[in-house]
Amino acid sequence: MHVPYPHPLPARLLSLTLAVTLAMLILIYPRAIAVSIGDVRHGLLTLLMWGIAAGFVHGVGFVPRLWPWRLLFNPLLGWLLMGYGTWWIVVNG
Repeated sequence: MHVPYPHPLPARLLSLTLAVTLAMLILIYPRAIAVSIGDVRHGLLTLLMWGIAAGFVHGVGFVPRLWPWRLLFNPLLGWLLMGYGTWWIVVNG
């Protein structure tokens, strides 16, 4: 099974920039995702962290060989998840 995997430099820079920005936001200002520990939306946080992981994998230039890993860490999926997480933080933060 062939899973497309964009690899040009501008796409990798976008992935790495988004991943670093969101990771730093969550680490430096955790209130962006929850006011208290009981308010954390674990499903949303899991999807956001998955997107950040995909952004780091793609951003550093790693290209998975096996199709399941290409699918899980596809930058298009990562961008979608990071975009949704950013939208959620802006709207609810």
